[in-house]
Amino acid sequence: MAKYKFILSGGGTGGHIYPAIAIANELKARFPDAEFLFVGAKDKMEMQKVPQVGYHIKGLWIAGLQRKLTLQNALFPIKLINSLWKSRMILQQFKPNVVIGTGGFASGPLLQMANMMDIPTVIQEQNSYPGITNKLLSKKANKICVAYENLERFFPKDKMILTGNPVRQDLIDIESKKEEAIQYFNLDANKKTVLVLGGSLGARRVNHLIEKELDTILSQDVQVIWQCGKLYFEEYKKYNSQKVQVSAFIDRMDLVYAAADIVISRAGASSVSELCIVGKPVIFIPSPNVAEDHQTKNAKTIVDKKGALMLKETELDLQFSLVFESLLKDSGKQDQLSKNIKQLALPNATKQIVDEILKLV
Repeated sequence: MAKYKFILSGGGTGGHIYPAIAIANELKARFPDAEFLFVGAKDKMEMQKVPQVGYHIKGLWIAGLQRKLTLQNALFPIKLINSLWKSRMILQQFKPNVVIGTGGFASGPLLQMANMMDIPTVIQEQNSYPGITNKLLSKKANKICVAYENLERFFPKDKMILTGNPVRQDLIDIESKKEEAIQYFNLDANKKTVLVLGGSLGARRVNHLIEKELDTILSQDVQVIWQCGKLYFEEYKKYNSQKVQVSAFIDRMDLVYAAADIVISRAGASSVSELCIVGKPVIFIPSPNVAEDHQTKNAKTIVDKKGALMLKETELDLQFSLVFESLLKDSGKQDQLSKNIKQLALPNATKQIVDEILKLV
């Protein structure tokens, strides 16, 4: 039997990178001798994160369009032509059976070129509101794996499969890792742990909130793990103490979820999917600065089914401490939220996506 070859492309943020890695890991588990290549955008975080988990990656000279007139925008046509040309060379040399895109700048030119060369392509869309790259690519893609219902207005209905989002398989059973997590993060086993997640790059408004409310939070006799994002680490590392751990990025997400009693999080698609699987009480703070306010829509699908609480950025100053303290003191409410959010999990998403990929091989 010929050896399978797969190219995966997705990046810019952890929300695009980790689904691609999860898909690659599942393919590798089924076909240990398969060959894998990732394609990312030069200078973006995938160029570090992908090699860290053992996969080879090539970078394209590509970036997104800015909303205002900038030199970056003037260079965009040149970068696009360069990336299409380089994508063609990569595809000709590697000869993949299937190309898989999980969103982000680099997946655009790569999948566009794969479509032109009649190489089967699969798109994995994480959000309730797709980005422009995937909307454009969907016309020629063979399969589109989605995480939310009712996306017919964006994608051809006959190509769509509702799978959910791929998540790291080490999140499936975190109950058994609580002790290991407490040791790993050097936590006090008798105190509740509050986990703050601002996404891989960080969230300015969430960081401002935690800075402002930190004394109030700590007065509840809790400890805090605060993932502030790499853009903000230098600004917030001064808050590191015995009770507060500030980090740019958390590598062991399985252990940090195992340690957490309450989670305060942005509502990016991957975070929402992971939080459904780990089943912890969550307060979502959606980012309003994303296309079509899709984070609010992501969070609302959970809140409407009584699986989480949500605060908009405009409500934080007046309501955060009230909502946080009442949740912390109400173990019945915590249990109810945990139970309800867990029922919304789609833990087999990665396997289902790989099943669809293999139908094209």
